[in-house]
Amino acid sequence: MKEYGYFSKNGYVITDRDTPRHWYNYMFNDDFITSVSQVGFGQGFAQDNMGRRLMVVEDRAIYISDGERIWQANGLPIHKQLQHYHCEHGIGYTDIVLTCQRIHSECRFFVPTEGKREYLRLTLKNESRNTKTLKVMPYYATGGECAADRAAFDDSKNCVIAMGYHAFESSEPARQYTYLLATDTVTGFDTRQSAFIGTYGNKLQPKALIENKGCTNSECIGEKQCLVLENTVTLEPGESKTFYYTVGVERDPEQIPQFLPAEIEEQFIEMQTYHKDICDAVRIHTPWDDLNDLFNDWLKYQANLGSRWANVQHNGIRELADNSECLGSIHPQTAAERLCRAMSYQYDNGYAPRTFIDGIIKDDNSSDNAVWLVFAAYALAKELGDINFLLRKVPFTNGSEATVYEHAKRALQFLWNFTGHSGLIKIWGGDRNDCMDHAGLAEKGVSIWLSIAFVRAAKMFSQMANWIGSEADSKAAAHFAKEMEKRVNRHAWDGDRYICAVSDDKHLIGSKNCKEGALFALPQLWSLLAGFDRERSMTAIDTLEQQLNTDLGLLISHPPYTEQLPYIGTVTQKHPGLQENGGIDLQAAAWKIAVDAVLKRNDKIEEGLRKILPEHHEFYTTEGEPYVLFDYYFGEQTDYRAGKPGQSWRSAAGPWLMYSLVRFVYGLQPEFGGLLIKPCLPISWQDCSVSKLFRNCRYNIHYVQKDKGACNTIDSIYVNGQQVNAQLPIKPQPQKTLDVEVILRK
Repeated sequence: MKEYGYFSKNGYVITDRDTPRHWYNYMFNDDFITSVSQVGFGQGFAQDNMGRRLMVVEDRAIYISDGERIWQANGLPIHKQLQHYHCEHGIGYTDIVLTCQRIHSECRFFVPTEGKREYLRLTLKNESRNTKTLKVMPYYATGGECAADRAAFDDSKNCVIAMGYHAFESSEPARQYTYLLATDTVTGFDTRQSAFIGTYGNKLQPKALIENKGCTNSECIGEKQCLVLENTVTLEPGESKTFYYTVGVERDPEQIPQFLPAEIEEQFIEMQTYHKDICDAVRIHTPWDDLNDLFNDWLKYQANLGSRWANVQHNGIRELADNSECLGSIHPQTAAERLCRAMSYQYDNGYAPRTFIDGIIKDDNSSDNAVWLVFAAYALAKELGDINFLLRKVPFTNGSEATVYEHAKRALQFLWNFTGHSGLIKIWGGDRNDCMDHAGLAEKGVSIWLSIAFVRAAKMFSQMANWIGSEADSKAAAHFAKEMEKRVNRHAWDGDRYICAVSDDKHLIGSKNCKEGALFALPQLWSLLAGFDRERSMTAIDTLEQQLNTDLGLLISHPPYTEQLPYIGTVTQKHPGLQENGGIDLQAAAWKIAVDAVLKRNDKIEEGLRKILPEHHEFYTTEGEPYVLFDYYFGEQTDYRAGKPGQSWRSAAGPWLMYSLVRFVYGLQPEFGGLLIKPCLPISWQDCSVSKLFRNCRYNIHYVQKDKGACNTIDSIYVNGQQVNAQLPIKPQPQKTLDVEVILRK
């Protein structure tokens, strides 16, 4: 396998620009998100609370000119020879460092903890023996080009400003001001793409730099905009200079921030402190360095991103709640805020829409979103150990408000009444599989996975009702769970598996009699997670192991569809082995690790972890970022793409791998009385540890297998040297550190 970089203390260092595809980093706060690849590619946009988006950065490049030659400080073009290059993707920032023409440059991109903007810090050093006069020109394409748009240089603010009308933070178009600001005196600018890039130019050869050796001072009215500033500096041999730039958007030009360099550096430190607080909450040490590197920063960062920005493409309620549940095992305070935000888009009848985007709540006929709210509420209440969280008031999207508990209750009641064939829950326009989008549009077809997931949610809600003292609600939810489990077992058991769904016209999907799509992973895995009859669930898991667990990883279904089946949906239009149609689903693989831990199958946990890790796989090279997880790997039917990854970052696979490790492998189970330890460790982890901040108490937990293979059999537990009852939760001691020794023997 070709090596493109390595994990560092602060992140991941890419040493070869020519990665198989762009390797991205994401930087974000509550209102702004941007992506930067190892050569500066990426986009940045602001978003309001109804998902209206304003593109601030559609493209970017950082040009340097010495009067004779032009190059990009972000490392393009790829074929251009450099004296040095590396890119460090860190938590919350990206540094691109290179040397060209004996000018050493360091670009740093980051997003502060608040504000609709991103920063660029650029440091140049003259490593030649001659005095160098350089022009520095950061370029940002904004995407603006409507008739009302105009852009020009504002001398009083030392920045270029593009004004346009956009429906952002309001339902009607209003003036918005996108800007690029420099802290040093500007010697040139451009705002018109045709002037800077040229009508027939491109980003690698901008017309202005080829013909004019610098900016043209162009203004722009009603055509495609860009934001470019030019700074000129003369550097003696060995001398260096740092420039600071801000690109962002404001409703009022008077609000464009005028920060000094020292203030920008302070914001960088503040951003690092924020992310460190979350990442340091839980840290692990295992014999596997690649897992340590992936978990100890990146998976937590990925969960934090997902709990606020879902899958970035849109604001899926499922994704927001699912990521919030995962983040809760690391930082429940932040996760609780994120879940309440997701709940605020729920209707007062309990239904939760698919997404909100472009100022609109989009239902998209999606049936499963409500169930994820219950899962997350239950998990966070246990993590926080505080029923007051369940009593917190949260609005509904259509006006009224209720407690978190009531939101969860209405979600459960909605699903209980949302039934089709045989009293099972409707699939409508898709359950967790969005591409099974024609199976239930007549509102008769049903989802077996969602019916199973409902059983899990109902059992959780029954416990929540007990916590707040509502015996009636607890009994009702327990009845829901028992009755739905009976219906699933009566109507969806297929001898050695649970089917996946039943279409409107009663076609069975995922039955062993199906020619294609005969077995789906999720109903089998979730029957165990929902606490179904162990013997039947084990039969289903055994069938899954035999037919879906491959050398490449866990298939989402098998055999894949090879022809379109209109009664199922677009999943049957996808190429065999691609994504939902028989691809290798990494979130399902993370769920399987949790299932294997529940079943105490230590060998399967080890196998599953090896297959899911992105950097060193026995059977393929993923070609994607080694520091995050993807949604899918492509199946063997995809020819040259077999084993290659789907989209990175925008998936709950990474957060769920983190969650499965903390809750199920290390076995850190929160209870109201404290932290219960129930591990199920890989066989090769003879010595490992985890440190977790739990209710303001630091637990440093060390596991030692005294006998080989004693992966989950606790012999004794010592807390600060004193033996305790291993069957009871360890009570937190606020502001204290507990050193916990877990001895495992056969």
